[in-house]
Amino acid sequence: MARDPRHDVLFEPIGIGPKTLRNRFYAVPHCTGFGTEKPGSQMRFRAMKAEGGWAAVCTEYAPVSPDSDESPYVSARLWDDDDARNLACMCDEIHEHGSLAGLELTHSGGHAHTRESRWPASAPSQLASDYHPFYVAKAMEKEDIRRVQAEWVRAAKQARAVGFDIVYVYGGHSYLPTQFLSTFYNRRTDEYGGSLENRARFWIETLEVVRDAVGDECAIAVRHTVEALGPAGVELDEGLEFIRLADHLVDLWDVNVGSIAEWSKDSGASRFFPEGYQLEWTGRVREATAKPVVGVGRLTNPDRMAEIVSSGAWDLIGAARPSISDPFLPRKIDEGLYGEIRECIGCNVCIAKSESGHHLGCTQNATAGEEYRRGWHPEKFEQAANADCDVLVVGAGPSGMECAIVLGKRGFRRVHLVEADRDLGGIMRWVPQLPGLGEWARVVNWRRIQLEKLSNVEVIAGTRLDPPGIREYGAEIVVLATGATWAGDGVNGVTHRPIDGADPSQPHVLTPEQVMVEGKRPPGKRVVVFDAEGYHVASGLAELLATEGHRVELITCHEVVAPICDETLEGPLLRRRLHDAGVSMRTGVLLESIAPGRLTAIDEFDEPLELDADAVVLVTQRRSNDELYHELAADRNALRGEGIEALYRVGDCVAPRLTADAIFDGHRLAREIDAENPSVPLPYKRERLVLEGARAL
Repeated sequence: MARDPRHDVLFEPIGIGPKTLRNRFYAVPHCTGFGTEKPGSQMRFRAMKAEGGWAAVCTEYAPVSPDSDESPYVSARLWDDDDARNLACMCDEIHEHGSLAGLELTHSGGHAHTRESRWPASAPSQLASDYHPFYVAKAMEKEDIRRVQAEWVRAAKQARAVGFDIVYVYGGHSYLPTQFLSTFYNRRTDEYGGSLENRARFWIETLEVVRDAVGDECAIAVRHTVEALGPAGVELDEGLEFIRLADHLVDLWDVNVGSIAEWSKDSGASRFFPEGYQLEWTGRVREATAKPVVGVGRLTNPDRMAEIVSSGAWDLIGAARPSISDPFLPRKIDEGLYGEIRECIGCNVCIAKSESGHHLGCTQNATAGEEYRRGWHPEKFEQAANADCDVLVVGAGPSGMECAIVLGKRGFRRVHLVEADRDLGGIMRWVPQLPGLGEWARVVNWRRIQLEKLSNVEVIAGTRLDPPGIREYGAEIVVLATGATWAGDGVNGVTHRPIDGADPSQPHVLTPEQVMVEGKRPPGKRVVVFDAEGYHVASGLAELLATEGHRVELITCHEVVAPICDETLEGPLLRRRLHDAGVSMRTGVLLESIAPGRLTAIDEFDEPLELDADAVVLVTQRRSNDELYHELAADRNALRGEGIEALYRVGDCVAPRLTADAIFDGHRLAREIDAENPSVPLPYKRERLVLEGARAL
């Protein structure tokens, strides 16, 4: 297929300083959890984007010196030659695919934790960090300023030597250059404080020395937060004025909004921000520069991309999350494969995994982060050694759908995906119906399209199989993906016991499935939602019931409402949204008993509480729907007698977990279905230091 001519503008080359980008797709810097400590993962993950058609591919932020150490957070630091060698691997692989490699050199300033280096952090003024108020930086003396600028030059020269094409003097997200630029951080009275020109001096001087060092061979890029949308940075007028002051030193402006303390406004979750939302601010950058501009905003729609570039607002379509969800997005647009685009759902699980877990993952793309250590490719699948078998997958939730797709792409003779309900999707049939989560429906929609395209995969909905039906089905391999269900007895992670009086057969006790699937509603207006899980379901149900006119109180045993949403950058915005919806919230509360009209609980200090409520919605924990599996597994002889050679289970049927992890599990089993024991994951490459001469054990 050919691409739509309306999208031709996205494939026009453009120059940035001494370099030329082959198209208008730019994979902006973003964190992965790989840094320079996992060079193989860093290399292959970034190179996959180059193979997928991104004209430029950048690292995450790379601090230039030990006083910018952000441990325990992982970054691609460039402190010495060893760091440079590790990053060179990434550079080389990106070049093999004809793309430019970019390195985001930075300094964290007052936000640096320095837990590894144990240096004092350095900042324009001695103010506690708004990112972590325990940390108070040293106010930089002139010698510190010159030292940091010299470190930037050293790192830039190393970057040039190993082949990087684009070198950043990064100051976005309220890092050191913005800390100098912003009166929120800069209280100096010397030539680096006061007027905008003085506050811009550090950044401009750093640009000057870096440009003098490498500007003839590397493009000089600046990532600049033109509007902080809060105190931690600059407002738009000053953001644009800085661009005018520094424009003669910059080849590419990479612009965004927000700050590190309010990162949620930059990597905006789909629950709160529509596609392209940053254009409201970054679209005005053209007023201040004629240089190439790249912006972001979770863009996945090629029509919208072409409209932006044609308008002149941006020259390049930047992406972090969409390039994780589908590294091949540019090539699919170029080849007219629009239905193949694996669109980002904006759940920010990638951020939670890279920041908290130190290894990136993605709900939509199970191969993200596994390119090197497991050798997975998002678009390539090898013929399975046992592909002459028929496979029955029972359960068409996210994990079952993913498993059936990969089995189909691995060339199995016949794959039947059988679902008891009339529609596919499992838990993801109803989660996107919660307020703000509509784009999460892409999880099911993309997989539905893939299943329809696979001639060796048949989907059969509205058919419930029992053990005899499975044994007699005629498949040699059976995979159970029957999901999980919310516990109706209130068992939770605090007590590991049921809650007294929890009985969802009663009108005043409800489970999430009863509310969302069965349409059950509280018998009165006063509703308590009890959350022991800490993610999106309880908050979503609370908001939904509030919009329906109920007086809702959300109580949770956690220290904050929805703590997992803090990891996905949704927490503060979510709690504000609940407040605005009229939902009252109480933390540190454990529900102990339920009776009609009255709940008893204890607070964080074990003091008793009584709550008046007409109903309670229990969001405690889920239990695997594994009865079918255990009944089949209990009689292996009966399976063999019917020609079933292998029985497996995947996803929430094994253990309830994040949708991203359930999808990963279904993908992994299908990738390893011809291994000796597919139930046990194959070992993956571990990147770690091993001391030379260490004694073998």
